[in-house]
Amino acid sequence: MSDYHFVTPEEAVKLVKSGDTIVVQGSTSIPEGLLRALTARAPELRDVKIISGFGISKEDAPYAKKELIDSFRALNIFVPNCLRNAMREGVADTIPCFLGEVPGLFRSGIVPVDVAFLNVSEPDAEGYCSYGISADIAFSGAECAKTVIAQVNKYMPRTFGDPVIHVSKIAAMCRIDEPLVEVPTPTPSDLETRIGNYIAAEIPDGATLQIGVGGIPNAVINALKNHKHLGLHTEAITDGVLPLIEKGIIDNSQKKILPGKSVGSLVLGSRNLYDYMDGNPNFVIRDVAWTNDPFIIRQNPKAMAINSAIEVDLTGQICADSIGDTIISGVGGQHDFMYGASLSEGGKCFIALPSLTNKGKSKIVAHLAPGAGVVTTRFQAQYIVTEHGIAFLKGLPLAERARELIRIADPSVREDLERAAVERFGIGFLRLK
Repeated sequence: MSDYHFVTPEEAVKLVKSGDTIVVQGSTSIPEGLLRALTARAPELRDVKIISGFGISKEDAPYAKKELIDSFRALNIFVPNCLRNAMREGVADTIPCFLGEVPGLFRSGIVPVDVAFLNVSEPDAEGYCSYGISADIAFSGAECAKTVIAQVNKYMPRTFGDPVIHVSKIAAMCRIDEPLVEVPTPTPSDLETRIGNYIAAEIPDGATLQIGVGGIPNAVINALKNHKHLGLHTEAITDGVLPLIEKGIIDNSQKKILPGKSVGSLVLGSRNLYDYMDGNPNFVIRDVAWTNDPFIIRQNPKAMAINSAIEVDLTGQICADSIGDTIISGVGGQHDFMYGASLSEGGKCFIALPSLTNKGKSKIVAHLAPGAGVVTTRFQAQYIVTEHGIAFLKGLPLAERARELIRIADPSVREDLERAAVERFGIGFLRLK
């Protein structure tokens, strides 16, 4: 390490100029030291765009404040936790796009990139640093940036795959040893366990999983303990998959794409997971343009896409990014994996959600809330799963879809939904009763 020249974060961010667009590494490895130093330069900067992907930060983004709006414009592909307050206040904005298409925006120049902020491992003997747990949009951002600024962090694991960069490509390096954010593994509730059991029963041995983050995904994982020869090709790798890997249930033996390897684009987990992946050749982290390419996903037989939603209407339209007009997340990889799995031989697509919100409002609705975004269209909906069962929508006419969705809605709202269905579909729905 002594052979490399390190500067302070304050010196490093002097390379940023007014009008620049910065792409920031995400996941649980946001380079917060660089962002704090950049924010301190607010009085001398104007119209600096800062683009974030999915990420979990220790604190709200320091640059996304009303008083700094002339200096910094906060943009995101998928609303990270550090920008949710800024989104509510109108200080931040979002760029609607499929996550797998973001690298193409950078590489085509539709969204020009001037600077990339990275959080990387220490250089190896040949001078290569690893992006560790976050390739997603950071890999293409750094590839396209005119200037790469990196904080070198002893806590960043070294992973195999795309995310490496040679020190000669880094314009400024600073030493910031900050522990990575850790995401606790939630214990599924009884309700989530019921949903997980329904989904697991539909997953065959030899399937390749794309599975998200949260109680329901962990409930699915818990219910797969008697399965065999599962594979992992996903967007986010979490602690939940470790028991299945350690027991040989996930062995990736029947995958066609990178057989024998667990594949993802980012990691969200505990220090235990980061240490388990450090130098482990059985994990591969790749550019999100590759992991989320539906035509790569489809090549694995029995690809299983398991995602969640905020609400589903009676025709199967799926909102997963907003509550009415309020955008709280993004499309992410839901569409990419739903489409890829639908093309896979023996593939299945699941949308899992509790039938009611925490406030007792139905998530199966007659119409999506005004302003709600359709993340997955009614044309792609297959399995919708609540604690009351599974509605299989593929191939069903609209009125029959409504009947199936009402069947898995909370009993307290079924009568209201039936009235709405009669009004919407008329005799076509009445004939089904």
